[in-house]
Amino acid sequence: MRLLHKLLLCLTFCLSCGVAMGSPSAPQAGTDYTVLPAPLATSAAPGKVEVIEFFSYACPHCRAFEPALAAWVKKNADKVSFRRVHVAFRPAEQPLQRLYTTLEAMGLTESMHAKIFAAVQDEHQHLSSEQAVLAWVAKAGIDAAKFEATWRSFGMPSRVSAAQASVAAFDVDLWPSIGIDGRFYTSPSKVAEGAGKSVQTVEQQHQAGLTVMDFLVAQAKAAKK
Repeated sequence: MRLLHKLLLCLTFCLSCGVAMGSPSAPQAGTDYTVLPAPLATSAAPGKVEVIEFFSYACPHCRAFEPALAAWVKKNADKVSFRRVHVAFRPAEQPLQRLYTTLEAMGLTESMHAKIFAAVQDEHQHLSSEQAVLAWVAKAGIDAAKFEATWRSFGMPSRVSAAQASVAAFDVDLWPSIGIDGRFYTSPSKVAEGAGKSVQTVEQQHQAGLTVMDFLVAQAKAAKK
């Protein structure tokens, strides 16, 4: 009986340590997500929580996360205002960031999103210059004249600067990653790292990340009441 008692105590201790380390079922600040030092202004519709995905068209992990994320956004459409921000930490990534921002201004992001992932990652199109982007657009079924006018429009530098400011404000250090309500920052890989061996496959990593996102959206909703 003493041995059984010791085993039970050991098991209880291990389980409590697991919770303390963080897990998708009991998200912990500092492990599964970060709380920003000061809340940021958001553009969410009244009664909704802003959710931002930080991503790159050159990132295979972002592409792999896309189906699960899209399903989550659809399921939570009544709760969240969702948008994306393309990261650009190197000069070669800036045309891709401007490409996404231009399509966003034109209302074409959803129809072109998968096509750009395919162009960059499957067809190995090097969309790392203005000339390359404009040449690709001309063949992609987009109104090339309208795209170029939007690309060169007076307001485009401000849109790009706003995207870069969001990246800096959330201190984005990996992608895909998620900003929620201007207060929380998380990512599937961050959650998986905290969960340890309980998250082993890509699908489990995605689901663990989405579970933490559910938790943070609920936290944000509760704070608005």
